[in-house]
Amino acid sequence: MSTIAFDARRFQSTAAYYLRYRVPYPDRLIARVANRCGLKIGDPLLDLGCGPAQLGIAFARLGADVTAMDPEPEMLAAAREGAREAGVEIVVRQGSSYDLGPDIGPLKLAVMGRSFHWMDRAATLDALDRLVVPGGAVVLFHDTHIAMNPDGRKIIQQLGETFSPERSADSAVRRSSEWPRHESILLRSTFNNLESIGIIQERHPGIDDLVGRAFSMSTTSPQVLGEAAAPFEAALRQALSEAAPDGKFTEIVESKALLAFRSE
Repeated sequence: MSTIAFDARRFQSTAAYYLRYRVPYPDRLIARVANRCGLKIGDPLLDLGCGPAQLGIAFARLGADVTAMDPEPEMLAAAREGAREAGVEIVVRQGSSYDLGPDIGPLKLAVMGRSFHWMDRAATLDALDRLVVPGGAVVLFHDTHIAMNPDGRKIIQQLGETFSPERSADSAVRRSSEWPRHESILLRSTFNNLESIGIIQERHPGIDDLVGRAFSMSTTSPQVLGEAAAPFEAALRQALSEAAPDGKFTEIVESKALLAFRSE
């Protein structure tokens, strides 16, 4: 299995938590990607599956002409507000990878932050091949959590499996050995010249941060949990407090950009 069933509102109710509690992409990572890709002021860029458009807004600050696209209306509202607060202009558009038509291109860059795995990846790359100009690229941004002590991520995962078993099953599929890695999909596409840029940081989230991070996930969003949201939060806070009585966690995270160019 290499594609998860499309759910346009998978991230309903997460927007308020997503930007505040997810690990942010460092500005220096985005600057390095822009430099490597030769991004110039006015170059057209698509932030696909944008969420609150953290990436799109950051690239707009560098002068890119940004379209931010997502199927979730709450995320698009957050993207508009974030752009307003940042003092940049972006085009916000409701849609998904299944809506990639010729009216969206041409593009210098198509960037995705933690969203490629929700798509039909091969079909998305085929569509982007028709939109990204020669010399352009597809860039996948994601996080690799190298270590956490105590392991709050494992606690969130275990409680998610208890309170939200169906959604947790989707995550289990992506963690399995049967799930093709993004690199494998890219190497079989026209965007098969791959490079990686990563920045490793130590972070110190507290219990409130990890609870907010859990609510930012499609597996344990308030919408998915429904009436179980309060019991889930109570159980999560208790388990996190037992793991870290001082309320302190240390995590080492690599924020990474996987750059995919066409072969020369």
